[in-house]
Order: sequence, then C-alpha cells, then structure tokens
Amino acid sequence: MVCVAVLAAASVYGVLHRRRSGRVRVRGRDDGKRLGAAELGGPLGERATLVQFSSAFCAPCRATRRVLGEVAGIVPGVTHVEIDAEDHLGLVRELDIIKTPTVLVLDAGGHIVRRATGQPRKADVIAALGETV
Repeated sequence: MVCVAVLAAASVYGVLHRRRSGRVRVRGRDDGKRLGAAELGGPLGERATLVQFSSAFCAPCRATRRVLGEVAGIVPGVTHVEIDAEDHLGLVRELDIIKTPTVLVLDAGGHIVRRATGQPRKADVIAALGETV
C-alpha cells in the first residue's frame, strides 16, 4: 500500500510540474524591477527584450535559445539576450532565478513583464510579446 501511495503522489507531482514548466506568466514579485544594458551586457530591444538565463550543461537551454532566436527574428524590434547564470550569480539571486532555462520578457523600458521557467513554447512567447508591445 505504501508503494502505491508513493507512486500515486509522485505521478501527481510529475504531471503538475510538467504542466507548469515553460508557461509564460505574470509574476507579481517582479513588479518594478528593471534591467538595463549594463546588467544584460547588450542593448535592449526597441519594443521588447527576451532574456534567457542558461547554464553550460542544460539541454533545454539549447532548444530555448533556438526558439527565442526564431521569435526575435520574426517579431521586429525584439532582441534576444542570453546570460550565463553561473557567471552572473548576483543577478540570479536578485531576480530569484532558481532553474535554467528561465526566460524574462522585458518591455522597451527594461521592466520585467513576464517570466517563464523551463522551456517555453514558441506560441506562448509570441503571445506574451503581443501582450507586452
């Protein structure tokens, strides 16, 4: 009975975790936080900026890089910036990044308006940009 209960609990956790991973959502604790060119290591996009926090051995980070690069190429005025989480630990702590890949959507002024933890879908990123710009 104990094994069945543990298996059921693990299955429920796995399903819930998978459903939440990669979803682009508004995060209340990011209100008022702003990132500039100094923190990003490059200029902000004219309309929006997609900031990706990655690590060297993260397999989903490579797929996320490809998706965000494609979206930045499709949507005019949008820039994709990738930040190595290991090299920017202060910024990671300040923004409460707990997992890679984490994607932040910034408006033209550099304010964080959306956040996704895990690999986001291309359609979700485009929808988030549509709400932002």
